[in-house]
Amino acid sequence: MIESVGYLSMHTSPLLQPGVGNAGGMNVYIHELARTMADRNIEVVVFTRRTSPEQAPVVRPRSGYEVVHIDAGPPVEIPVAEMPDLVPEFAERVIQWCHANGRTFDLLHSHYWLSGWAGVLGKEALGVPLANSFHTLGRVKDLTRRADEPASSRLRTLTEEQVIANSDCVIASTPYEFDDLLEHYGADLERLCTSPPGIDHEVFRPGDADEARFWLGLGSQPIVLFVGRIQPLKGVDIAIRALALLPDGVAGGEGPPHLVAVGGPSGPSGFEELERGRRLADDLGISDRVHFVAPQPHSTLAGFYRAANVLVMPSRSETFGLVAAEAQACGLPVVAADVGGLPYVVADGTSGLLVHGHEPGDYAKAILRIIDDPPLASELRHGALQFSEQFSWTATANRLTELYHGITGK
Repeated sequence: MIESVGYLSMHTSPLLQPGVGNAGGMNVYIHELARTMADRNIEVVVFTRRTSPEQAPVVRPRSGYEVVHIDAGPPVEIPVAEMPDLVPEFAERVIQWCHANGRTFDLLHSHYWLSGWAGVLGKEALGVPLANSFHTLGRVKDLTRRADEPASSRLRTLTEEQVIANSDCVIASTPYEFDDLLEHYGADLERLCTSPPGIDHEVFRPGDADEARFWLGLGSQPIVLFVGRIQPLKGVDIAIRALALLPDGVAGGEGPPHLVAVGGPSGPSGFEELERGRRLADDLGISDRVHFVAPQPHSTLAGFYRAANVLVMPSRSETFGLVAAEAQACGLPVVAADVGGLPYVVADGTSGLLVHGHEPGDYAKAILRIIDDPPLASELRHGALQFSEQFSWTATANRLTELYHGITGK
C-alpha cells in the first residue's frame, strides 16, 4: 500500500494563484491531487523552489500535505529559461532535506521537464522509483508555436528524452499526449501510462447566469470568455481578432459581444503580449469591448464561467486543457482549438465546437453559431455538464494510486 510520495515542482508552487506568472493548470493539478491523496492517508510532500525570503520553510495546507520551499539560487522569481542551471542544486537540496529530516518516500512523482531532471537525480540518490508528468512537451509545442516565438531549447528536448528513458512510469494526461510521447520521443510503450486530471465539482458547478453577472458587475451583453495566462501559446490575440469579426446584434444578449480575458502575463514575453493585445483591440476599434481581468480564485472564476455565453480556447498547444473541463462543469459551451488534448476534453458538437487551425474567422463563426442560436446553446450547455462528469479528482487519484502500485509493488 502506498504510504508516502514526494512531488517535485521546481519551477512553480502549487500554492500560487493560477494565471499568475508560471502558475496554471499544473499548479491546480498538483494542489488538488495532493489534497485528495492526503485525504486517503497518503502522505504528500511537494518540493518547490523558494522565490521569496519570506516563504516559510514548510507550509501545511492540510494534514498529510506539506509544501517544502527549497533554496536553489537566490530567493527571487527567476524566468524558467534561466532555471536549468539550478536543477542540480535543487535536486541536491531535496536529497539533503530528506536525509536531514529522516523522510523516505515510496516513490517520487516529478512534474515538468525541469523537475523531471531533478527527479532522475533524486531517484538515483534516494533509491526510489520515479513517475513523471510533463504537462507540456517541447517538441509538441514547436509544432504549432507562433512564428515570432523561439523554438524549445535543445537542452529541453534532450532532457525530456533522458527523463523518459529514466522514469519508471511516464504519465500522459490524454491518449493524444500518449501518442505524442510515442511519435516524437520514442517512449517505451511498457512504461507509458495515461491519467487525466480532474475537476472540483463542488466549486465548478452550474449556477444562475444573471446572478453571476450581477455580482461580477457584468452587463447583459453577450460574453465571450477567455481564461488563461497571457502568453503567445494561449492565443488571446486570436480571441481578440475573432471578437472583432462578430456582428453587433446577436441573440445571446443585449448589445455587441464583449471579450472578458481572465489571466495575467506569463513567461518572458507575457507583459509584451498583454500590451500587444491592448494595442490590437485599439487598432481594431473594439478596446471598449475587450476587458483584461486579473487572475481569479476558483470560487470567483466559477462565477465567470456561469456568467459567460461561451468559452474560447484558441491555444496553439494544450496538453490537457483544464480550463475547458472546469468551464463545462459549470455548463459553459467551449470553442477550442483542435490541438493537443483539447479533443479529449471537448466533445465536438456535444459540449462545444472544435476549430481546425488558428484563423480568427473560423473562431468567430464557431462562437456565433453558439451565441446566436439559443436552442444549440442550450443543447451544448446540457452536453457540457454531462461530459464533464467523467473528470474528478477522485478518479484521478484512483488511477494514479494504481500506477504507483504498479511501479512500487506496494
